[in-house]
Amino acid sequence: MSKDKIEALQKQIKTLKDQIKTNRDDKNDTTLAKYMADHTNELVAGEKPKTRRTLKGHLAKIYAMHWSANQVHLVSASQDGKLLVWDALTTNKTHAVPLRSSWVMTCAFEQNTSNSNAQFVACGGLDNTCSIYNLNSKEVPIRALRELNAHTGYLSSCRFLSEKQILTGSGDMTCILWDIDANTKIKEFTEHDGDVMSVSLAPDMKTFVSGACDSTAKLWDIASGKCVQTFTGHTGDINAVGFFPSGLAFATGSDDATCRLFDIRADREMQVFGQAGEGETTGVTSVDFSHSGRYLFAGYDDCTCGQWDSLVGKKLSSLEGHDNRVSCLGVNVDGTALCTGSWDGLLKIWA
Repeated sequence: MSKDKIEALQKQIKTLKDQIKTNRDDKNDTTLAKYMADHTNELVAGEKPKTRRTLKGHLAKIYAMHWSANQVHLVSASQDGKLLVWDALTTNKTHAVPLRSSWVMTCAFEQNTSNSNAQFVACGGLDNTCSIYNLNSKEVPIRALRELNAHTGYLSSCRFLSEKQILTGSGDMTCILWDIDANTKIKEFTEHDGDVMSVSLAPDMKTFVSGACDSTAKLWDIASGKCVQTFTGHTGDINAVGFFPSGLAFATGSDDATCRLFDIRADREMQVFGQAGEGETTGVTSVDFSHSGRYLFAGYDDCTCGQWDSLVGKKLSSLEGHDNRVSCLGVNVDGTALCTGSWDGLLKIWA
C-alpha cells in the first residue's frame, strides 16, 4: 500500500473519530455531577470506618492483596518473598508460600463459589511468570503447581475466571487468557500502547477492563478476544481498574491523582474524583467499590485511603493509619469489610 493511500486512510479514520465524538457530545444532555447537584440525594457520611484488625507478618513492602470467595480469607504478596493466606477474623496466617522471586507485584485468590474453601492462589511480578499454587497440596513448603510463561514483561495483574482459567496483564502491553491445566495461552489481547497495570473481570465473566500506562482503559470481549471500547480522560498512567457491582460501569485510578467513573452503555466518563483544587495531589494505586456501589474506595501514595460518594463525587472521609504508601485494597464479597495493604508491611481490616 502506498504512503499516500495510508495517509488518506489515517485522515479518514481521524474524521470518523471526530464525528463519533461530536455525535456523542450532542447526545450528552447532562453529566452525573450536574444531575446530582440538582437532586437531594447526596449521601450523608455516617460513622467513619475504623481499623478492626491489623494483620502482621510480612517483613517488607506489600504490593497486592485479594479476598477469597468465602469472605473471611485473603491472600497477600510482599517483597519479603512470601505469599501469605490470612484468616481476617482471627488474624492468623493459614498458609505461607515461599516464592521463587521476591519481586512480586500481583496476587489473586480463586473465586470458587461452589466450595467455600478455594484451593488455588496465583502471583507474579518481575519474573514475567504467573505461578499457580494449590493450597491443599501436601508438599512442605508448597511448590508451584503451574508456571505460565509467555509474557515478555513483568506481570502486573492476574485474576481467576475459574480453577481452569486465569487472566493476566503485563508490562509487555498485553493481556493473556490462560488454560491452567494445559499451561497454554487461549487468547492474547494486544491493543494497548503502554504497560498494562491492572485488569478487572466483569461479574458475568464475559468481559474485562484493563488500565495501562497509555492513559486509556479498554473493555475487552473475552470470547472474541477483541477490544470493544476504549475510554480516555486520564492524563497519567492508569494504575487500577475496578468494575461497578452491576457490571455496567467501572472505576479507574491514575498517577494524575484522580479516579474516574466510566459508564459502558453511555461510552463516556461520568464522574471525576479528586479534581484539581480539591486537595488530591498524589497518585492513586488501587480502587474498589462497596457492595452497593455507592462508596468508592481509593488507595493513595500519601498513605491514606479515600472514601468517596460515587454518585456525587464528594470525598466522605480519609482513612489514615498506614505509615507508607497504600499499595492495594479490596472489599470482601459481602461488603462487610475493606482491606488495605501498604508498603509499611501491614494489612488493615476496616469496617
